[in-house]
Amino acid sequence: MTSLDILFASVGLITAASAVLAVTTHQLVHAALWLVVTLGTLAGCYLVLGAELVALVQLLIYVGAVVVLVLFALMLTRAPMGRSPEHTSSGAQRIAAAVLGAGTTALLGSVLLPALGGELLTARVGDTKAIATQLFGSWVWPFELLSLLLLVALVAALAVSRMPATTEGEPVSLVPATSTEGESE
Repeated sequence: MTSLDILFASVGLITAASAVLAVTTHQLVHAALWLVVTLGTLAGCYLVLGAELVALVQLLIYVGAVVVLVLFALMLTRAPMGRSPEHTSSGAQRIAAAVLGAGTTALLGSVLLPALGGELLTARVGDTKAIATQLFGSWVWPFELLSLLLLVALVAALAVSRMPATTEGEPVSLVPATSTEGESE
């Protein structure tokens, strides 16, 4: 066992532990922060495997954009910061989820481990320049449109969260009401 194997196993254990904590925590913001740790350590796994571009994309796209967008959405929608009794599940649901997760893990392990047959695989050197040329050549506009869509969604979430609460039957006004005090003089 090489030092890279030990490093990969330790980073993988941290990734798995933080993923379990992201799913089992009762606080929504803590779950999002544990998701940041999970995705960051997964990028560390990619680095150990020699896939620097995939690790960078993992950090930029998932940690830098998706999780930050989730945190903004939590803050803008005024989601409960502490424990919320309406978002907790019963003990039977937790046990069923644990059994289902363990069964899925066992199924994947029973299929993937024999498929490799215990032989060592060598890593092939990737051509990052070819990927970058294709990504920033033919695929740059879809990525830019997607970033514009995410920005519009963030601004719309901010606008919706700042709307005043209305009673039923009352029309919603997007223009804030102004006071007329002091204008009669």
